[in-house]
Amino acid sequence: MEAFSLKGKHVLITGGSRHLGAAVARRFAALGANLTINHWQDAEKAEELRRDLEAQGHRVRVVEADVSQSAQVRALVAEAVAAFGPVDVLIHCAGPFAMTPFTQMDEKEWDNILGVNVKAAYLLVKEVAPKMKERGWGRIILMAAGSAFIRTHSIYTLAKSSVITLTEELAVELGPEITVNAIAPGQIYESAAMMDAFEPGFSARATQAAPLKRLVTRPEVAEMMALICTSPAMQSVTGHTFVMDGGWRLTA
Repeated sequence: MEAFSLKGKHVLITGGSRHLGAAVARRFAALGANLTINHWQDAEKAEELRRDLEAQGHRVRVVEADVSQSAQVRALVAEAVAAFGPVDVLIHCAGPFAMTPFTQMDEKEWDNILGVNVKAAYLLVKEVAPKMKERGWGRIILMAAGSAFIRTHSIYTLAKSSVITLTEELAVELGPEITVNAIAPGQIYESAAMMDAFEPGFSARATQAAPLKRLVTRPEVAEMMALICTSPAMQSVTGHTFVMDGGWRLTA
């Protein structure tokens, strides 16, 4: 069975200017996709990535938008469609982190974490799914996290476990034309220092607790996303959360 080609397909990546999102953008560009890279208040990094990818011959559009706001999501998708046509693949990487105790959290932080991680997924899917169904093919990938399975990361646990439930609901609603899946990385190697700033020593503990004694990397997560979109074996996979944590969840 041959892999599906993404050459000329339109891939919209939120939070695509840096970190995991940038790694995903590079992987899908290498597969020949046309990219719309969304960012929020990160124009310098987004433009740097765009210039780098375009220098390699790839087609890239950069659009700034707060994806937790419906009007901005509509504008984002409209600009993306004007550049490359209807979206074939949606990858929602944007997702701020916080682990403030609920009793100390203010409403602004609550709205931000749930707004970008969960509400934005709903808003984005609402805009792109109709054309995917009309055209008979689409792939939607949402970002969960290993934090969904533990009970010490406060609102981030709530947000990412909600993403898993939303993934399952959307898979039922949007089939058979569209598959909807999520990826739940454990601690990502390249982001270990950032996580340790929130919870000192977390990365080392996660590494030791994982049966594979390693952290997942950004390129590995990006490759899983590519497989979801290109592997014939993924045609029957929807509503699934791919946990990429070296087995850490089993011992946490």
